[in-house]
Amino acid sequence: LVGLMGAGKSAIGHRLARRLDMNFIVADSVIESEFGKTVSDIFELHGEAEFRQQERCIIRKLLQRPPHVMASGGGAFIDPETRHLIRQNSVSIWLRAGLDVLYERVHSRDDRPLLRNGEPRSILAALISERYPIYALADLIVDSIDGPHDETVNKVVWAISKHPRLCGLAESG
Repeated sequence: LVGLMGAGKSAIGHRLARRLDMNFIVADSVIESEFGKTVSDIFELHGEAEFRQQERCIIRKLLQRPPHVMASGGGAFIDPETRHLIRQNSVSIWLRAGLDVLYERVHSRDDRPLLRNGEPRSILAALISERYPIYALADLIVDSIDGPHDETVNKVVWAISKHPRLCGLAESG
C-alpha cells in the first residue's frame, strides 16, 4: 500500500491482511526495529536522504518474503529506486485521500517529521501536488474515504479482484 501519511495504509492494511489471511507488515515499524530509533529520530539525526536509502534496503528485503500486505512509508514510492522495487516485486495499491481527510487524520499527531516545520494543512497540500502524480503510477488506485475502514477495505478487495495478477487472491480472502 502506498500513499500519503493519513491515507490509511496501516489501518486499511491491517484489516486487508486479515481479510486475505496474510501477514501484515508496516515498513516503518521494521525500520524502527532494525535501527532502534523512531522514523522521526532517524530523520532528525541523519536526514531524509539517509532515511530513504535505509528504507529502500528494508523494503527490498521485505519484498522477498512470502506474499503479504505491506504498508510502505508515505515517501517510499516517491523514491524512483524504491518505486521500481515495489512495482517489479508486488502489486502497488495507492490509497488516495483528499486534503480534508488527510488533515483530519494527522494534524494533531506529533509523529510526522514532515509536518513539524510549518502549517500541516499547507504542507499536506504541497505534498499532494508533488506526490499524487507519482502515486498515480501505482497498479491500482483506491479512494480512502472518511468513513468506516471496512468500506475502504471492500474497495481494495474489489480492485484486487479485477487485477489480472491478483483476481484469485480476493476470492480466497
